Amino acid sequence: MKKLKLFVAAIALSTASFAQFEGTIEFRMETKKDTTTNIYYIKGENVKLDQIGKKSGKVEGSFVFDLKEKKIKFVNPARKVWGDHKSETPPSIKGTCVVTKGHDMKTVCGKKCADWTVKNTDENTQIVYWISTDNFGFFAPLVSLWNRKDKQSVYFNQIKDLPKGAMPMLSIETDLTGAQISKLEAIKVEKKVIEASQISVPADYKKFEQ
Repeated sequence: MKKLKLFVAAIALSTASFAQFEGTIEFRMETKKDTTTNIYYIKGENVKLDQIGKKSGKVEGSFVFDLKEKKIKFVNPARKVWGDHKSETPPSIKGTCVVTKGHDMKTVCGKKCADWTVKNTDENTQIVYWISTDNFGFFAPLVSLWNRKDKQSVYFNQIKDLPKGAMPMLSIETDLTGAQISKLEAIKVEKKVIEASQISVPADYKKFEQ
């Protein structure tokens, strides 16, 4: 009987370890010109990203991702409208990105992270990613679907050997002299139940037709 209980407990722990993260993750993005805050709301294959205004402290725009259906919606709270967001054209890279797995570990926002470096001499750019593998299975599909052209996103997609559930909790972009260009850092991670209303377009918003 004790062996059975231990076996059941082991299965439960194994299942939990591969469960998708549910909750919120808050990121701060720093560039030479501005500092912005983004908050992810994650529930299964549905994610909402709120972009918080620096001066207003309010949600100024959102994106709603359906990773299963591979669809994105944009949401404009000021005008109370939403629309279908089309992914950008595939980004181009000049030269070759060289990916290196480091040997250091760092704790960011309570998550243990390993370092990966992506360097491109032709683009005079290097980005060091501190990556957690704590069941953030939504992140890689989201980055791939969104298809943004910023180097933080483009260079992350060059790392091919990451385990499922990987997500950078800190990434620092510099030129090859070491001068910082941008920094993206998780500043709050909270596991909690996300309601359907938190990852959906509000019912009273109208669809924007171009």
